Amino acid sequence: MMRLLMVAQGRHRFFYGHIITAAGFIVWFVGWGAFTPSFSVFLKPLLAEFGWSRADASLAYSLSFLVQAGFTVMMGWLTDRLGPRFVIAGMGSGLGICYLLLSRVTALWQFQLIYGLIGGIGMSTLTVPVMVTISRWYVKKRGTMMGIVQAGAGFGGLLFPPLAGYLILAFGWRYGYVIYGIINLVGIVGAGLLLMRDPAAKGQYPDGSAVMAPLSGESFGTGSGGSEPSFRAALITREFWVIFGCYAVFGFCRSTFASHTPAHVQDLGFSLLDGATVLSIIWAASSFGRLGMGCLIDLVGNRTTFIVSFFMTTVSLLLGLWATELWMLYSFALLFGLAWGNQAVLRFSVASEAFGVASLGLIVGVLGIAESGSATLGAYLAGYIFDRMGHYQLVFWIGIAISLAGALLAWMLRPTLKTGKNKSEGWG
Repeated sequence: MMRLLMVAQGRHRFFYGHIITAAGFIVWFVGWGAFTPSFSVFLKPLLAEFGWSRADASLAYSLSFLVQAGFTVMMGWLTDRLGPRFVIAGMGSGLGICYLLLSRVTALWQFQLIYGLIGGIGMSTLTVPVMVTISRWYVKKRGTMMGIVQAGAGFGGLLFPPLAGYLILAFGWRYGYVIYGIINLVGIVGAGLLLMRDPAAKGQYPDGSAVMAPLSGESFGTGSGGSEPSFRAALITREFWVIFGCYAVFGFCRSTFASHTPAHVQDLGFSLLDGATVLSIIWAASSFGRLGMGCLIDLVGNRTTFIVSFFMTTVSLLLGLWATELWMLYSFALLFGLAWGNQAVLRFSVASEAFGVASLGLIVGVLGIAESGSATLGAYLAGYIFDRMGHYQLVFWIGIAISLAGALLAWMLRPTLKTGKNKSEGWG
C-alpha cells in the first residue's frame, strides 16, 4: 500500500536535492571526465615505450566497457535496494585504485587487466546510480538536473586532457596516472558519501515542492502510459528495444571517436597537445550540449531532439573524415561534442519517461548492456582497422552509417502527449 507524505509549505527551507546534484556533478567530473583521457591521451606514449599494437592497447579500453556492461545491471539492482552511497563511495573507489596500479604496469596483460577489469568495475558505479538518484529527487526539473550532473563529465573532459598532456610531457605517464588516481579517490568517495537514495530519507519530496508525494520505494513519476511497468513488463515493450538500440548507437560513437581522436589528430601531423586540445573541445562542447538539452527536454520533450542530435553526429563525423587543418578538427570536435552531450541526457530522459522510476535502476542497467557492448566493439574495432589499413577513414564511414541508424531509431519512438501548463510531445 502506497505511503504518502504531506509536508507543510516552507517547512524545509533548504532542499537537499541541490546537494545531490552537486555531488553527482563531482562524481561525473572526476569519473567520466578523466576516464577517456586516461586512455586516449596516454595511448601513444604507452605505444612508444612498450611497442604494443594499437588494437592490443585499445582492447583494454574495450574490455572496460564489457565489464561495465556486466556490472551495470548489478549496480542498478544494488542502487534500488541499498542506495547510491554504498555503491558509489564504496565500489567507485576502484577507479582511483585502477589509475594508481596503471602507474606500475610493465606488460600488456597488466594494462589490459587493470584498465579493463578494475577500471570497468569502477566506471560501472558512476552512471546508473547517479542518474537513478537524480530521477528520484526530481520530476519537473529532471531533465535540467540530469544535464547539470552530466555536464560534470564535459567540464572534466575539458580539464583532464590538457592536464594529462602536461603531466606526460613534464614528468612522464607514470606520474600522470598517480595524480589521476589521487584525484579520483578523493572526488568520487567524498561526493559519493553525500548521496541519499530519495527525498524521503531527508523528510522531503521531489523538486522541493510542497505537494503530496510518495515515500521511498514508491514512484515519483509516471511512465508514458500513466502507470509504471515492472522490469518484466518493460522488457516486452516495443519502446524498450527501440531505446536499447539508441543506447547502442550512442555507446559506439562515443567510445570509438573519443578514445581514438587524439591519436588520429597526431596521425595527421599535429602534436600530442593538439590532440589533447581537440579532445578537450569535444568534452567542453558536450557540457553545453548536456546543459542545453536538459532545459530543452523539460520544455519540448525528447523524440525530435534525439533525431536532430544523431544527425549532428553524422555531420560532425563527415567533418572529421575530411579534416586536414586544425580548424576543421576543432569544428568536428565542437559539433560531435554537442551531439554527444545531447544524447547523453536524452538516453536517460527517455527511459525514465517511458518506464518511471520504480524499477529504473534495473531497467537502465540492462539498457546499459547495449551501450557498453557497442562501446566495447567500437573502441577495439577502430584500433584493429587502423592496424590493418594505417588510417581511420573506414572507421569514420562506419560511424556515419551507425549515427544515421540512430536517427531512424529515434524516429521510431512513440510520441506521447504531455499535459500541464506547457503542452508538448513527450517524445519530441
